[in-house]
Order: sequence, then C-alpha cells, then structure tokens
Amino acid sequence: MRDHVYICGPVSWNHLVYLDHLPEPRSHTRFALDDYETVGGTSAGKALHLVGLGRAVACHTVLGNDAVSDRLRSVLETAGVVVGGPTLAGASERHLNLMTEAGERVSIYLSVPDFVAPDVAEFETFSSGAVALVMDLSERARALLPAAVGNGLPVWTDIHDYDGVSDFHEPFIRAADYIFMNADGMSEPLTFMRAQVAAGATAVICTLGADGAMAVDADGLHRVNAVSTPVTDTNGAGDAFFAGYLNATVMGADTDAALSSAAKQATVALGTKHLHPALDALIR
Repeated sequence: MRDHVYICGPVSWNHLVYLDHLPEPRSHTRFALDDYETVGGTSAGKALHLVGLGRAVACHTVLGNDAVSDRLRSVLETAGVVVGGPTLAGASERHLNLMTEAGERVSIYLSVPDFVAPDVAEFETFSSGAVALVMDLSERARALLPAAVGNGLPVWTDIHDYDGVSDFHEPFIRAADYIFMNADGMSEPLTFMRAQVAAGATAVICTLGADGAMAVDADGLHRVNAVSTPVTDTNGAGDAFFAGYLNATVMGADTDAALSSAAKQATVALGTKHLHPALDALIR
C-alpha cells in the first residue's frame, strides 16, 4: 500500500444497551430501551471514517480466533479496511456498553486479548508508504512508539479524556506531532494544549461536544462550531472528527480548514447507530 494511513490500536465487538438513565449502585431490575451489537473500538472508528473519505487504511490490531472475531474481521475488511496484526487463541476485545440517549456511557470489558510483544518488522511492512501514523492508546501501540517516531512520518494520537497526570498517556503525548483529546478530563485544557505546542507538537486539538472544538498550533488558538445535525447516536463522533481533520491535513488544509472538515465529518457518525453508516448494511 502507498499513501495510506497506518492505524495501530484496538478494535472490538460491542453489545450496546440503552437505558433511560445509568444504573444506580444497588440491586434492582431495569428494562432496556434498545440493544444491539456492532463494531467498536477507537481505531475501528477512525479507520472506517478514513475509508469513507476515500483514504486507504491499514489497521494493525489484535484479534482472537472465535466466531465473533471472524465476524469482526469480516465486517472491517468488507468495509474496506486492511486488517493486520496477530490472531490469538480465544476472544477478541468485547465490550458491554450501558448507554443513555444523552451520550452517557459505562463500558464493561468482557474480554481482552493477551498482550503479545509486537513485531517491529511487521510494523515496518504495514507502515511503509503511509502518509501518517495513528498510534491509539493500547499496550501494543505503546510498545511500537519508538519505531513510529523513528519512521520519520507524522505521528497522530488520541488521548481522549486525559486528566493531565496518567503515566500511560505520557509516551503517546511525547511522541505525537498531532494530539487529539476531549475536555472531559481537564477543567482548563488550553494550558495543556499550549504547553504541548511549545514542547514541539504541531497541533493539539480538543473536542468540546455540542460546543464544537478548538485547536492550538504555532499560530495560536483556532475554534470551530459544531455542525447542527439530527443525532441518532453519539458513539464514534470523536473518531469521525479525528478522521476528518487528518484527511484534510494530509490533503494540504490549514488548521481552520481541517477543523471545518472535522466538524462536518463528525455529523456522519452522529447520523447512525454504528460507528459509520457503511456498517448499516453489514450488521443486521
């Protein structure tokens, strides 16, 4: 592959259960408003949206060898994602997500594959010819960060609701040229964002939900409003935003234009109950 985006990180098979409000910590019975199974994982969301934007994607992840894993791989590959990485005995990553229509979520990990030290030669094969490297939070991506930095390509990461102190996130922050986050973990993310640009990051982008997003780069602070759209489900909107920004940047857009493209792409995820509408026809 050439001119593709390399993504290293988690994909999962999720069971989503919608409730009128999240359960209280006591024994009781509740009735679900809706439930369904679908593809999950932040790397899957980014990959699906980049493919939808016409970008070739190689997703380096870890899958199991059971029937659910086979279905997960089949859905991703049918959607156009090139899936690589080891296949281990047992189950892939699976989640039970308790959701509300307001976007609240409790994620329960049902299974997680064992950690296997990544093959650097395999990384080099999958990343060869890429235009960007996306290193999503995972033990596997963390182990590959030195190889990613040594590759010389722009490194992108998504630290989600980073609280400013988590040790696990620090190597990703130090390695990345482009850092994405949301404002849930910090009361004042701008201080952190400016500090990372001063330390050498090209840009730090923070999503703000219905309030849009902001970015800090060498030129200062940039903002974009959220695009008004009917909301079916909020799952994957952040990954869609990331994909829109990355794709626009690779095509030569400046920060303001990339933010606009990202905000528009987020609406693609908001309009479907899956991570991307391409899954509507693949998961029934």
